Amino acid sequence: MHIFSPSTGQLKVARLAVSTLTLAMTLALAGCASTPPPDGAMNQAQMQLQAARDVDASAYDPIDLGNAQSKFQQAQNAMAKRDYDVAAQLADESRADAELARAKSRLAAARAQIQSKTSTNQQLRDQIEQSLSEQQQQNQSQAAGLPPQQQTQDMPAPTSSQLGEPIQQGQGFQTYPQNPNPDQPAPPSSTDQGGHL
Repeated sequence: MHIFSPSTGQLKVARLAVSTLTLAMTLALAGCASTPPPDGAMNQAQMQLQAARDVDASAYDPIDLGNAQSKFQQAQNAMAKRDYDVAAQLADESRADAELARAKSRLAAARAQIQSKTSTNQQLRDQIEQSLSEQQQQNQSQAAGLPPQQQTQDMPAPTSSQLGEPIQQGQGFQTYPQNPNPDQPAPPSSTDQGGHL
């Protein structure tokens, strides 16, 4: 049988504790070293913030734009402390809030443009209706000054096209019977009123 001395057992426990502590510190340092700075996420967040400002998000959606700016500032602070995991998360949240502010601002601007065009169209309709009403009133006042037979809505026919009394037989132009001998003139008719040379 083998008996361990107390000093040998304590030495093994101490060695085990030191190696465990060394392993833990190595893993902790490896974990910190494996997280690179989130430069790409920070750049994307900054670009989306600028895009939101470009569409006037401060006027159309100041709340989401404010959230995006605040989270971007917190991400910059985390970068300064080398807390890259937190910085990456805050940069992603800032980017998402900035995209939301940009989308809402574009929608609000489109709605404002539609409202403006609708208002312009309504003004044009009102002007057309007013012009038509004035034209009808003018036509009615002109018709009131005409004799009753001419107060119709239809355009009157010119006087030259109105039919008169029918021409009685024997008046007006007459046709002559054909003359078999072209060298001799046809005899004058008693009802001839002219119309030939």
